Formats: sequence, structure tokens, C-alpha cells
Amino acid sequence: MGLSTHVLDTMHGAPAAGMGVALYTTHGDEATLVKRFTLNADGRSDGPLYDNNTIQVGTYRLVFDVAAYFKTRDVVLPEPNFLGRVSLDFGVAHTDQHYHVPLLVSPWAYSTYRGS
Repeated sequence: MGLSTHVLDTMHGAPAAGMGVALYTTHGDEATLVKRFTLNADGRSDGPLYDNNTIQVGTYRLVFDVAAYFKTRDVVLPEPNFLGRVSLDFGVAHTDQHYHVPLLVSPWAYSTYRGS
């Protein structure tokens, strides 16, 4: 399946439908935008971000627009927001495996792990 992501809004106990996300490839401090997308009603991208035939060994970054998402949910946030965007840098070592990058997020905290 390649690479996928899923975001759960822990403040509301629901998928983070409508959250904007950007995917980058990284090389040291340089990042190259691959695509921007919006999470669907299940808090997921529509299909894999890469499949096993196109993903390459290397480093990647997912950037989740957390503050904008919570503002669309009418959550009153201070200025500046505690979390604006959450960036997750991760490596892919095995292109024959599935890399799932879930994010659990609220306006004040986040957690991630390599999912299945």
C-alpha cells in the first residue's frame, strides 16, 4: 500500500475531516513539495499518497494545518496559536512495506506512531 495518513481530532473525538495536509520529500534541510490534499470525511487522504511501486527509500515530511482546521470547527484559539502546523519527518527504509503515519491531535497536543 505504500504511504498513507489518518488524522483523529482528539478534542472532538472524530476524524479530522477537511484538514489540509502537505507531503514533501526531504534531503537534509531541503524539502520539495510533492502534493497538497484535504482529508476526507474519515480523516484520511483519498487513496495512498504513494503506492509500493512509486515510493522510494528516503525521508519525507507531512505537514498538517492544525490551527486552520480547528478554526473551521469554531474552536476559539489564542493568537498566536499553540500549534499552528504540525510537521512530521520520517524515513522509509523498505519500499515493500506499508508506512502509515497517523496523527492524534488537539489544539494543545499531538501524538504519532508508525501505524499499520
